[in-house]
Amino acid sequence: MKVTLIGSGSMAEGLAVRLTASDHYVQIYGRNADKVAALADKLGVKPVEAAKAANADIIIIATPYNNAVEALSRLGDLSGRVVIDITNPLTPDFMSLSIGHSTSAAEEIARAVPGIRLVKAFNTVFAQVLQRGHEIAGTAVPVYVAADDAEAKRTVTALVRSLGFAPVDAGSLANARYLEPLGGLNIYFAYEAGFGTAIAPAWLKDS
Repeated sequence: MKVTLIGSGSMAEGLAVRLTASDHYVQIYGRNADKVAALADKLGVKPVEAAKAANADIIIIATPYNNAVEALSRLGDLSGRVVIDITNPLTPDFMSLSIGHSTSAAEEIARAVPGIRLVKAFNTVFAQVLQRGHEIAGTAVPVYVAADDAEAKRTVTALVRSLGFAPVDAGSLANARYLEPLGGLNIYFAYEAGFGTAIAPAWLKDS
């Protein structure tokens, strides 16, 4: 697939590593052109300008939540585009959510950018896990996929599986209200509870 990453931080880098390792075509767009160019050169992917960033099978928002809508707005008309939101709406101290209960970052982004086919995914996977591979302790890391658009969900599920992760159908986009607090809890376990970043949340099922 042809994938556009929006952003040049650690999550964008981790996703680019996994995507290129799985033979996807990756292009990166971001507001800081120098940083984007440096990252693109490091990873062997293509830096693009805003006018060309929307030309992709999937667009991945790899920015902080507060910057997501602005970043998408610079790409022009995104009607019909499949967009993956990986953000968690955390407060600056990473100890709580800035929104929640009756909405989510994913739902707010979908409302703010009409016409996009928004899918929530990868918000519970650390950049360090992406850099290392797709497994922890020999088990494929789960990626929870929530969306209202069934076809967009299938597209993202196929992408997740192609990267070696274990896609998990997490229901409708409203379930991002559960996934985003889970992302926050994952951050707590990693940095406050001392588990480190080689972790990912998963559910056990008795066969």
